[in-house]
Amino acid sequence: MAGRTPVRMFAEAAAQGLGAAAAHRLRTTLGALAIAAAVATIVLVVAALDGVARYARTTTARAFGSETFLIAQVASPGRVTRRELQEQLQRNPAIRRIDLHGLESLAGGVVEYAPNAQTTAEVSADGRTFENGAVTGTTASLADLRDLAIVRGRFFRPDEDRAGSQVVVLGAEVVDALFPAQDPLGRAVRIAGRRFEVIGLQDRLGNSGGASLDRYAWMPLRAYERAFGAPRSLQIFAKTVGARPSVEGEDRARISLRARRGLGPGAPDNFDVLTPDAARSFVLNLSQRIGAAAGPISAMALLAAIVVVTNTVLVSVTTRTREIGVRRALGASRAQVMREVFAESLIVAIIGGTVGALVAAGLVAIVAAKLAVPIGVRGSTVALGILASAGSGILAGWYPARRATQLDVITALRSE
Repeated sequence: MAGRTPVRMFAEAAAQGLGAAAAHRLRTTLGALAIAAAVATIVLVVAALDGVARYARTTTARAFGSETFLIAQVASPGRVTRRELQEQLQRNPAIRRIDLHGLESLAGGVVEYAPNAQTTAEVSADGRTFENGAVTGTTASLADLRDLAIVRGRFFRPDEDRAGSQVVVLGAEVVDALFPAQDPLGRAVRIAGRRFEVIGLQDRLGNSGGASLDRYAWMPLRAYERAFGAPRSLQIFAKTVGARPSVEGEDRARISLRARRGLGPGAPDNFDVLTPDAARSFVLNLSQRIGAAAGPISAMALLAAIVVVTNTVLVSVTTRTREIGVRRALGASRAQVMREVFAESLIVAIIGGTVGALVAAGLVAIVAAKLAVPIGVRGSTVALGILASAGSGILAGWYPARRATQLDVITALRSE
């Protein structure tokens, strides 16, 4: 035993463990499959939670703007009960153009605003109709506050905004329904019985909070008011100008509207301000709840895998009782036998963990490509899965290794 380095001892144990695993391929495969299933579960859960968080960020940026905040009569994220909504509507006055003018007059070059009014209406062209279009009136400044993903054409200009020109920018679903084999730019659509010229097309944006972002029809606010009348209440998108902290613009807007409405110190706001973080929080809270359930599920999968691998290695030890007795009689130490049993368990677990992590990563990549969803598996997640499998292998090998070292040499030599 003298002169044997730890590396050599580890190599010998690994070679012996690998030989034992290869000699019983069926049992080894079953144990590795159990670990693979558990590690795949972990990788898929982590990838799904990362995907939910990424989805929250991207959809909020598309529907809301990554640094844009919203001022509205009611702008609570998530769902509110009918009673809560009624209470908010009674407490908070509608936001009118005069409120917008007051905000703009007190902006001080710190905040930029863009009013927004929306209704649901039919959009038609050449005998085709798109029902439930999200017809939205706004100002040209919205394009400076949010990335509207105009892929062809343009958004309307300030002069068209001031004149209330009957021009429109269409979302991808509206274009697909009305112009399936034609170029929409320069063509006419009818909204509320009025003719609008198509000047821009949005990229396909997907969904946010279960609502499609591709059914929009954007027009100047004055044109919207001629078609549908003055909105009951405006929503106002806002963004801090320049490199100032976003909170500076939010505070400026809040204080300005409170002053406009004569709210004294200590009086609660009678309007809502929705920030990007608050808009994301609903989805992120959902992902946290999923994560709370996913942890025990992953732990149970690993526990089941440990039991399977423990049984696999224990059977291997039992079938090799005479072999272990012979090796002990020839001078193999208890520590050497223990290392070899641990090596077998660890090899089975790492093989299974690696296969499970790679299969899960491949499945995630296929789903991301087929469904065009923003999910992926990070290298750290794969490493975590393999590390978990190694830990499981060590735990699974403890009892069989202990059992192997406690074998009586004489009894082991007599076994068949």
